[in-house]
Amino acid sequence: MATLYAVIDTNVIVSALLTRNRDAATARVLDAVISRMRITPLYNDEIIAEYNDVLKREKFGFPIELIDGIIKLIVARGLDSQRVSTNEYFPDPKDVVFYEIALSKEDAYLVTGNIKHFPCTPIVVTPAEMMAIIETS
Repeated sequence: MATLYAVIDTNVIVSALLTRNRDAATARVLDAVISRMRITPLYNDEIIAEYNDVLKREKFGFPIELIDGIIKLIVARGLDSQRVSTNEYFPDPKDVVFYEIALSKEDAYLVTGNIKHFPCTPIVVTPAEMMAIIETS
């Protein structure tokens, strides 16, 4: 069973924590990261800062201890990576870092619930597509 490398978009983590359905693809992706089963997360300081900013928003009501624990696991079990510059167009410039970090490791993925925000390339996958990749590899 090979480990897959992936950048996990913030929206995937938010969705995973909001859902009550533990079989939801977002929840399964987060579980695969946390349990270190099949996904080794890629990140950098900008991504960690966004996780902290978004996940700690009052509107979500996530316990600080839970968020801190998830972020610590991502840092401990993941790879701190360097951005690989791209000339692709992004509707939201804040998304560029996620894509550029995914480019830093050969055969890595960017897992997002907002695929329309990213270039249409094989590395950009939905949580359901990521789970299918895991199950067939």
